[in-house]
Amino acid sequence: MKKDSNERTYVSILMLFPLLISPVERYIGEHPSIYKAYTYIDIKADKANIWQNVTRVRAIKNNEDKGWLTNSLGFPRPISAELNYNGVGGYRKAIFDKGLVFHEQVTYYQEERKMRFTIKANPHEIPSTAMDEHVVIGGNYFDVIDGTYELEKLNSNTYRLHLYSHFKLTTTFNFYASLWADWIMKDIQNNILQIIKQRAEAK
Repeated sequence: MKKDSNERTYVSILMLFPLLISPVERYIGEHPSIYKAYTYIDIKADKANIWQNVTRVRAIKNNEDKGWLTNSLGFPRPISAELNYNGVGGYRKAIFDKGLVFHEQVTYYQEERKMRFTIKANPHEIPSTAMDEHVVIGGNYFDVIDGTYELEKLNSNTYRLHLYSHFKLTTTFNFYASLWADWIMKDIQNNILQIIKQRAEAK
């Protein structure tokens, strides 16, 4: 919100929209919809080094965390991730602060090429003070289904690392909520990609 010299208040229509449609929400009804968040980054490093940072993300320092949107919203920040086995059936535990943990099971694996995994967050593991109920992952409104890393060779010393995920929304205004969910998911993914890039290129 901003005020000019005449004390007039301007509020973004994006923020006001839920209030405008709230009287008709009960007539719409909740329905689940699946969305995709896609991101990528170009990295100048050898593929073995890149892939090592994909499968196993060592502890992330505060100054490495560049998730401006999620930090502004108070969303849990990433801490680390560890894959116990490089192959189908491998278990990857992605740890965020505030008690958020993603339990990831590898469903497709191609060494230094592609990894797809299911994602599950158990709401009962997340402290009630960590998130608003509308954005609790695995809750009644918002859930993340799966994720995929894919490494593409661009030239002799540059690779493009793709990261995309599918998430589900169950609200009375998915078309609006999906904008925020997409921004949040892409912010999380871009943050992780930047960390992988920085570490791979540094080595």
